[in-house]
This record gives sequence, structure tokens and C-alpha cells, in this order.
Amino acid sequence: MNILIADLDDSFISDIRNSWSLKDTELILCSDRESLMPLIKKDSVDLAFIEVPLLTHSNMDMVSFLKEKNPGIEIFVLCDSKNWPGATSAIARGANSFLMKPASVEQLEDIAKKIQAQQQNQSTHQLMESQVLDSLLGDTPEMRKILKTVYKIAPTTSTVLITGESGSGKEFLANVIHRYSKRANFPFVAVNCGAIPENLIESELFGSKKGSYTGSTADKKGLFESANGGTLFLDEVGELSPATQVKLLRFLQSHEIRRVGENEARYLDVRIIAATNRDLQLAMEDGRFREDLYYRLNTFHLHLPPLRERRPVIPTLVHYFVLKNKEITGKEITELEPAAQYALSKYAYPGNIRELENIVEHAIVLSEGGVIRLEDLPENVQEEAREKTLAISHQKTEPEAIAIPLQSSSSPAKADNLRERKAADTEDSGDILSLEEMERRHILHALSVCKNNKTEVCKKLGISRATLWRKLKELQIPVED
Repeated sequence: MNILIADLDDSFISDIRNSWSLKDTELILCSDRESLMPLIKKDSVDLAFIEVPLLTHSNMDMVSFLKEKNPGIEIFVLCDSKNWPGATSAIARGANSFLMKPASVEQLEDIAKKIQAQQQNQSTHQLMESQVLDSLLGDTPEMRKILKTVYKIAPTTSTVLITGESGSGKEFLANVIHRYSKRANFPFVAVNCGAIPENLIESELFGSKKGSYTGSTADKKGLFESANGGTLFLDEVGELSPATQVKLLRFLQSHEIRRVGENEARYLDVRIIAATNRDLQLAMEDGRFREDLYYRLNTFHLHLPPLRERRPVIPTLVHYFVLKNKEITGKEITELEPAAQYALSKYAYPGNIRELENIVEHAIVLSEGGVIRLEDLPENVQEEAREKTLAISHQKTEPEAIAIPLQSSSSPAKADNLRERKAADTEDSGDILSLEEMERRHILHALSVCKNNKTEVCKKLGISRATLWRKLKELQIPVED
């Protein structure tokens, strides 16, 4: 962790140089104005302690400059009884807090130790999350490419534009970017621009002064200020009015806003992530969306494919929503009938992931005995695959495609015995398989069809080799050379 300590007191800087003992930290020490800017430009800074007189340099606000160059930086102002108003002003511009002088080396080390622990915990948490995200978003080449981009752009302050059909997971992806950024400990504020009336959108976003419009009885802080230090997610950004588009463009250029009815500009450190399910280029041609705003938002463009193009992820999402509902309702689902599984795998999902979540919730409410059956699904989902699912239920025919086909073998079986073993399992026992067992048999089937060629299995299943090896270990499937 790089720590900047800037103070005009040479003896204080000397004490720090001689006494500092916190491990895994690199000190950047400065005791004069002329050296400060070159040092800041040269190195990245994670934590800064700056004396009030050094907060301005050649009419430049050092707090704003540091936060723009080092996203997620923590800034503490060193002040005394004479210049503490300068410290409060710095906090209004984005500094974390202030320390009254004389401050001891131990005080600075204690603060640095807490910040260091936060960063380490965040790093560990993100490593664990990344393993979950690979499965939850869809382990397909297109989604792996998107995730690779997300991991690269998350630590920056760049604006991001996410496009995709309604319900495809745009807000979820925006939240992932926020959680992997240095802003993760600050607010993530989401707003649906199309859900707020046009006459209220400006005051909702930018705030308003008392009496600025009818019914305004007090000063109001807007969503931009609520997201200060963090991320503001503007969903359906294409619905913004021309006047609001101008204000948003001004913020992206200067990081300043003005409340409705005020002349005072307020500097805010907010990252913008925008999303839309509309064609903004077509909106530009029609004059409904500003071209300059589009290019400001479109620094990085992520397009989420619809769920119907990410079918391999459906079983994982179903399992995730089952667990999520268990936490909310306490109702446990242990099994999913093959007919219901097949119906879920074949449905087109015009509402994408949001619709799948609603379908799973619907099925859980109607389920009995911890089992989701075909009849527990909404009628439109049943109709999509009724003939096939009925055939599967009675074991009369084998489907052409199913998310998790059945197979009864503890090691890769021969393909010509597969159908006999499936029928025997079901007819003899009459049991309903668990999701884990269905997944296990599906992987065994893939290994059999691909003659144990792991590369070919990964292609067929649409997963990475790492995911395959993890599944083999989790499901206790013997690995043959």
C-alpha cells in the first residue's frame, strides 16, 4: 500500500521516516510545495495524509486531483485550530476525515492498518466472488470475454455503457463492476430513469433548493450526492429528457453538479455506469439522444446476450434462485423433476433472467414435498415443451436436447448402453433424482459421448476446463487419463 504523507513540518516528516514500522507499506514523504505534485504524478497512492496548506497547488484542488488519479484513495487532512475550516472544506470535496495536529506516528499507523485490512479483505472476497461469477453469468466464450473486460475496467474511473434486453442482468453486471472497483466500500446507487416523471427527474438526480419548485419545502440531496465516492447506475438512460442529458454531460466533463434552484457548483466523485435496452445510435439519428453524451458514456461498451443464448447457465441460475428463495421463505427444494427441468431448458425467456427468477419463485410456492414438478411451472412455460416433457415423464422417448440428461453410471459408460440404463433407473426405483445427481449424470454422459476427451466435453457443455475439473472433483467423478 502506497501512503503519501505531506506536511510542511520537517521534524514531523523526519519522525515518520525514522519511526514508521507498518509492514507492506511504501511511504511517499513530502515537506515542501514544489516536490508534492511531481511525487503524486509519479506514483499511485492508496492513502494520503495532507496538511491543509498543501491542499491547493497552482489553483489546483489536490483532493479532486488525487481522487481522479487514484480511484478509491482514502484522504485524511492534517490541521490545527487555526486552519480546521480548510479541513472541513476538503471533506466537502471528498476527503474522508481530518486529524488535529500534533498527530503522532502511532495515530497514522493505526489508520493505515485499518485501511490495509479493508483492502486485503476486499481482495480475498473478490477472489471468491470471481469463482461464483463464472458459473452465475454463464461459462460461455462470450460471457468469459465480458468478465475478462469487467475485471480490467472495474478498478478505473471510466464510464461504462451496458446494453442488452430487459431483464438480461445489466444492473447485476454494473454491481459486479462496482464491487470489483476501489469504490466497493462506498454506495452503489441505482436509478431507473424511465420510472421517474420528467418534471421530477432533475431534482431526483441533482437535488433541489428549498422553494425552487411548487412543493419544495426543504433542501433536497439528489442521487448524485447520495452516490458520492461510489457508483451511480443510470438504468434506461435513453429515457432522459434533453435538458437532463445536458446536465449529465456537464457532470461527466467537470464532475460538478448544481441543485435545482442553486448557482453553487458542488464537486462530486461519482462513477457513472449507464444501461439501456434501446438502440442509442438510432435515438441519436432521430435527435432523441445527444451524440456527445453517447460518446462520453460509451468509453467501454458491454453487450449482454439474452438468456436464450446462454442456455448452459440456466441450471446454475435455477439452483441459485432456489437457494435465494430458501433464505427468504425457508422453503427447501431438494429435487427437480426431469420434465420440469426440460421445460425450463427449452423455454425462450423473453423476460430473460428476471423472468426465470419469477418462474422459479412461482414454482417454489406451488411445490409440495420439496419437489418442483412440471405442473408447478407457469402455463406458458409448460406449453413450450409439453409433448417432450410428457414423453420424458413416461420414458417413452429420449429428448433431442435437455439441460441435464439422465445417466446411471459411476464412471464414463458406453454410449450404446446409455438408454437402457436410464430406463432401468427410473422404472425400477421410481425415485426422483436430485439436481446434483442429474448434473453428475449429464457430465458422465458427455464424457462417454466424447470418449473422455476433456477438451471436447468442455466445448459441448460450453464450460471452461477449470469448471469441468472443479465439477469432476465436487461430484466425485473418477478422472481417467
